[in-house]
Amino acid sequence: MIKVEGLTKRYARNVAVDNISFDVEKGQIVGFLGPNGAGKTTTMRVLTCFLPPTGGKAEVAGFDVIEQPMEVKRRIGYLPETPPLYPEMDVAEYVEFVGRLKGVPKSDLARRVNEVCDRCNVGDMKHRLIGKLSKGYKQRVGLASAIIHNPDVLILDEPTAGLDPEQRKETLGLIRELAGEHTIILSTHILPEVEQTCQKVIIISRGKLVATDTMENLNSRLRGAELVAVEVEARSGSLSRETVQQRLEQLSGVSKVTYRESRQGRLAFHVESMQGKSVRPDIARSVVQADWNLTELHSAGLSLEEIFLQLTSADKTAPGGAQ
Repeated sequence: MIKVEGLTKRYARNVAVDNISFDVEKGQIVGFLGPNGAGKTTTMRVLTCFLPPTGGKAEVAGFDVIEQPMEVKRRIGYLPETPPLYPEMDVAEYVEFVGRLKGVPKSDLARRVNEVCDRCNVGDMKHRLIGKLSKGYKQRVGLASAIIHNPDVLILDEPTAGLDPEQRKETLGLIRELAGEHTIILSTHILPEVEQTCQKVIIISRGKLVATDTMENLNSRLRGAELVAVEVEARSGSLSRETVQQRLEQLSGVSKVTYRESRQGRLAFHVESMQGKSVRPDIARSVVQADWNLTELHSAGLSLEEIFLQLTSADKTAPGGAQ
């Protein structure tokens, strides 16, 4: 659905986007991440035909952003961090205006306005002036206008900016619902949103691509070893943290045991294996042999924040950045 090859964008001597390539499949939600100034917004502006690339090529829904920009624009919905709203218009008037610009048939326009306003939870605000809305409601109006023409691709730049926790939860739920019928690129600084919402992550730093993969594959690539969450409790009496930790540390293939917490008589640890070793069967066997209850045992990957910091920090220290 989106194909980027060797994309480059220069401003005089500054290279904002430096020879990046990635693909996004139909129906995916992809998190697009990077530090401030990494080139995320520039890339999105190229994909939406607001800026021409200096080099390379990009295709959206099978159309080239240079050779067929009008076809690309017909097939995308774009929500910038600050939606370009007209404060003197009411909500329904503005969404209808955008629908006309996007070529929604006149016979369908009123129905589509009602549908997208209800879907974005601004149905009760349709006749309110945009200038009198809160920032959160303005963000929702921007999202409604981005989907009014039922585009193939949605490009969302900080779509939950300014929303309270409940509104953020509703918006992320809507984005998940839109996946499948739309391909979505989601740029955000709130990393848990990406973990909750996206199937794939693209990370750039200083204009260069440093990662494009699923969370699971990024975990495996960065850690190179198994990280296991373990929780145990005594069958009777109490159990000391030192006793459990020492037993886990003595297992073959274990490189590190970290205490996590104690709750309701249960002791929780993270157990890290040596490179290429799987330690879960040995952990389970050892706990049973010690006559303890095994209340938790599962793989525990790196958080997206840890992955993001590792990759972008590595890029800063690598000569010329990392691919």
